[in-house]
Amino acid sequence: MIMKQAMIGQSDFKNIRKANAYYVDKSLFVEEIMQCPYLTILITRPRRFGKTLNLSLLYHFLEKRDKDESYLFDGLAIKQSKIFQEHFSKYPVIFLTFKDIKDKSFDISLDKIGSLIHEILQQHSYLLSWEKISPVASQLFEKIVNQEAKQQHYENSIKELSKQLAMYHKKPVIILTDEYDTPINAAYANGYYEDMIGFMRNLLGSAYKDNSNLYKGVITGSLRISKESIFTGLNNLGVFTVTKKKFNTNFGFTEQEVKQILEDFKCSDDYEIVKRWYDGYNFGGIKVFNPWSVMNYMADSETHPEPYWLNTSSSDMIEEVLTPVRSTLRRELNDLIEGKVITKTIHENMVFSDINDKRSDLLWSFLLHSGYLKIVKEVKSRFRRKFQLQIPNHEVSIIYFELIEKWIKHHIDLTQLETLLIALTKGDISLFEQALKSICLEIMSFHDFADAP
Repeated sequence: MIMKQAMIGQSDFKNIRKANAYYVDKSLFVEEIMQCPYLTILITRPRRFGKTLNLSLLYHFLEKRDKDESYLFDGLAIKQSKIFQEHFSKYPVIFLTFKDIKDKSFDISLDKIGSLIHEILQQHSYLLSWEKISPVASQLFEKIVNQEAKQQHYENSIKELSKQLAMYHKKPVIILTDEYDTPINAAYANGYYEDMIGFMRNLLGSAYKDNSNLYKGVITGSLRISKESIFTGLNNLGVFTVTKKKFNTNFGFTEQEVKQILEDFKCSDDYEIVKRWYDGYNFGGIKVFNPWSVMNYMADSETHPEPYWLNTSSSDMIEEVLTPVRSTLRRELNDLIEGKVITKTIHENMVFSDINDKRSDLLWSFLLHSGYLKIVKEVKSRFRRKFQLQIPNHEVSIIYFELIEKWIKHHIDLTQLETLLIALTKGDISLFEQALKSICLEIMSFHDFADAP
């Protein structure tokens, strides 16, 4: 039997299945979505944990097509579910993915989002020649197709498209939005946060709020941006973060799945290595491995562990929020690096501008939801939810060591450390005292010794 190949970086479900590539069966995600009572569902998970692939799975399952593509689901669990007969290929679907909108200006981002909407209209180009299309929709779509659209046209486009699709197909519409917070993250980093928040609020708000043509909406991202910032007035919104049990096995690999992967790739003896490097996440009480790193490890011909997940993204944002400017933060980081737990209040909502507020627990919430910390257990509290937090695994611990190293190099002249070492080896107490005093004045705060005599 020939071993199926992993398609690293391929996030289109159809392409993976047509290529007969290796696929970990997450198809029952469709069943959970369709049985969920909420009209619109927001699921947050760290980057590279399968959000785009799962939305692509939903898209290819639900999209109404002329050609039968049920073969894509042969051998998968969902084909044995009654959901298959009830919902397969029954709906017009709008699928937006913002995963590549990471630009340095609002104008460039808006142009790229406009191109995404243009592509979606091209997929439903039959509407443009439909005799029953409304004049308002016809004019709007023509502006977008002819690249004459302005911001307000894009903001109204998804709701108007859903209305026309529902009328044409005589079926309500599914709207899927992938990585909705990626452009917001980029906007915060590049100084156009308010412009992007306003645009996304109007675009997603009009698509999901009070849309009578919507059958089901699914939104994914890494963070839940505050409802007041994006989802104002969206009352029927079910939010499922890493602290919730629902959908807890759909993103990332469970322990059983990893053991099967290792067996399939004839690497069963490597389980302890993979566990040390890539295990440790806790989604709603279920132990989860990092799927990106596990599959990269399997695909690596030399099969030696590397920080695959860390290498896929810049650490600028993490460095910014973790700059240890206060003594309590430095002590907490030291505890984490030593493998200890810290207990913090975790917030489900985020406003990016508040993350850098060093008095706020939003810092730790950001690190948890982004995948840089894990939940050990929940701590009973009368008010807000408190959790014991810890660094998930060896791969993630690397970034903490690197940040501390960068911080030390930034604050201390390396020649001072060399002087300190020379003084120690030569027994020059006077020189040692002088070097130590100089280093302490640079890196230590008054608050480090506020309680000392």
